[in-house]
Amino acid sequence: MYDGFLFHGLTWETLLAWCGVTLGLIVLNELARSHKWIALSLFVVLPLILPFALWIPYTATPGSGASTGTWFHWVKVYSAIAGCLGFLIIRYWGTGKKGCNNNCNINDTPNRKIPKALLLFPPFILSINILEACIRDFQVYGFHAHGQIIDGVVMMSGPWNIMNGIAGILNILTISGFLGIYVSQDKSRDMIWPDMKWFWIIAYDLWNFAYVYNCVSDHAFYAGAALLVSCTIPAFFIKKGAWLQHRAQTLAFWMMFTMSVPTFVDSPRLGVPSSHDPRALFTVSAIALAANLAVFIYHFYKIRKNHRNPLKDEIYV
Repeated sequence: MYDGFLFHGLTWETLLAWCGVTLGLIVLNELARSHKWIALSLFVVLPLILPFALWIPYTATPGSGASTGTWFHWVKVYSAIAGCLGFLIIRYWGTGKKGCNNNCNINDTPNRKIPKALLLFPPFILSINILEACIRDFQVYGFHAHGQIIDGVVMMSGPWNIMNGIAGILNILTISGFLGIYVSQDKSRDMIWPDMKWFWIIAYDLWNFAYVYNCVSDHAFYAGAALLVSCTIPAFFIKKGAWLQHRAQTLAFWMMFTMSVPTFVDSPRLGVPSSHDPRALFTVSAIALAANLAVFIYHFYKIRKNHRNPLKDEIYV
């Protein structure tokens, strides 16, 4: 067993479990990408069956004794699923082809039939989810906690909460180019967001990991690190430009899994608790703030240099 700077109780077994979670989420994401009817089965049929077959009787009600027996987890799982369904509507809206910009190839022709109003959904739901987490970081700071259990989680309040809340706000302010979203015309019909570049994704990952580490610290090994890696790998190596689609689908799968097996992240055998070290909390949030500040400066430098409107134009394409 190894106790590190960020986590305690690392073993070969927990590392294998981490790899299994990451790989499992990637495989499920690829299944959801492969065909419309598979995606509908996973995001419509399964969420209708699980509450009655498993969650309400056994794993996710107030009387079950599980950490998932709160309204927050129910809202979170269905809000993630709602994002996936919204993206499915965009992906299968139409089949019309009309020209191509410099970012396209033979399989990636923009689908110009997508109404502009519908293209507001991806940045809206992304911004709301980031903002909710920022508010939670500020709330945890207000707890002035020093290792107390609040909402079933060990809390450590400090300046890291404020730093990471600011990092999240900067992350929202650098969202751009959503009117340039299009649907790839290959078999998977992915929702492509060309203006969402790798440096924004990395800044988001650092911020989101810091949020989970600050506010749900003992779950961060899986719900932070594994979950983020499972959507970043496909965005970099499998289907570039579709990061938000990957993120929504892996998050939905993870939430359904934790609702079904709530003891997984807290089990003595596979659970990996945070070190709860103020130095680790400060370091993680400082890195997230520095990364998002750098992206923010670069983002508005590009806007000014190229005379772009971030609410209408693609900044990087």
